[in-house]
Amino acid sequence: MTRLSRRRLLGQAASALALAATPLRAAPPALDIVATTGMIADAARNIGGDLVNVRALMGSGVDPHSYRQTRSDIVALTRADHVLWHGLYLEAQMEDMLLKLSRRGTATPVGEAVPRAQRIAHDEYEGRFDPHVWMAPALWVHVLRAVRDALTTLAPAHADTFAANTDAYLARITQLDIYAQEVLSTVPPASRVLMTAHDAFGYFGRAYGFEVIGVQGISTESEAGLNRIRTLSTLLAERDIRAVFVETSVSDRNMRALAEGAAAQNHEVRIGGSLYSDAMGKPGSYEGTYIGMIDHNVTTIAAALGGQAPERGMDGLLQAGL
Repeated sequence: MTRLSRRRLLGQAASALALAATPLRAAPPALDIVATTGMIADAARNIGGDLVNVRALMGSGVDPHSYRQTRSDIVALTRADHVLWHGLYLEAQMEDMLLKLSRRGTATPVGEAVPRAQRIAHDEYEGRFDPHVWMAPALWVHVLRAVRDALTTLAPAHADTFAANTDAYLARITQLDIYAQEVLSTVPPASRVLMTAHDAFGYFGRAYGFEVIGVQGISTESEAGLNRIRTLSTLLAERDIRAVFVETSVSDRNMRALAEGAAAQNHEVRIGGSLYSDAMGKPGSYEGTYIGMIDHNVTTIAAALGGQAPERGMDGLLQAGL
C-alpha cells in the first residue's frame, strides 16, 4: 500500500469517527398548547398533529359558563407556549385572566374569528353574542382557521404541515355538515322544534331550519322560574311537541319538570335523548371528538323528532344506547 493510499484511509477513518462523535440534532420540542374547551383542544390536535401537546382545561360534562380556573390551571395557562380560548363571553368566570394573557400575546380567543355579521346577538346585553358557534359546522371552520393561524405564528417553519392538516380536517367537517343537512331534512316540518335545557342550539337551529327553545337563557347561570316551566309545559301540549332533550353538561331537573307539567295537561312528552351542548363526550370515545359530538346530536335529534337517521350515525361509529 502506497503512502498516499494509507493517508487516504486514515483520513476516511478519522472523518467517520468525527461523524459518529457528533451528536444528532434533536427534533424541536412540541408546542405546549392549553385549550379551554374540548372542542378547541380537538381542533388543535387535528391541526397540530405531533407538533403540539394539547391540554384541555374543561373535560366531559363540564359547564364552561360557570367554570373557574384552579391553581393547576393557572400554572398551565401561564407556562403554556400559547392558550387557545373561545371568547364571546363563554368562559365568563375566567375572562379577566384570559384577556390579560391575550394582551401579552400568549393567548388567542379563536371563537371570535366568526364574523360579527354571522353571530347571533344577545337579546338582553348589547355587544354580547351567543357563544355556541360550534353547533354549526359551517361556522366552526372560522375557528379552525384561527387555530391554524395561531399555531403557524408560533412555529412558521411548520406552516405547510398546519395548512395541510387543516385542509384535511375541513374536508371532514364539510362531510359532517352534508350529513346533518340530509338527515335533519327528514324531520317533518311541523316537528322541527328543539327544546333543550338552555339556549345553546341557536346556531344549529338557524343552520338546519329548527325552532329552538331553551328553558334557560344562553348562559346556564340564568334561572328558569316556575312561570317559565308552566308556560313551556302549556306550549308543549298546545303544539303537540312529543320530545324534549337533556344536556350532558346541564342538570336535567328543568326538563323533567317540563315533562311532568305537560303530563298534568294530559300530554305525554318523553326525553328524546341526551345532547352534547357545552362539552364533548368522554376522552378516547368517538363522541369525545368534535365530529362525534355533532354526529351524535344530529342523529339523536332526527331520530327523536320523527326523522330518519342511521342508528350508529354518519360513519357507524356512535356508541349504542347513549
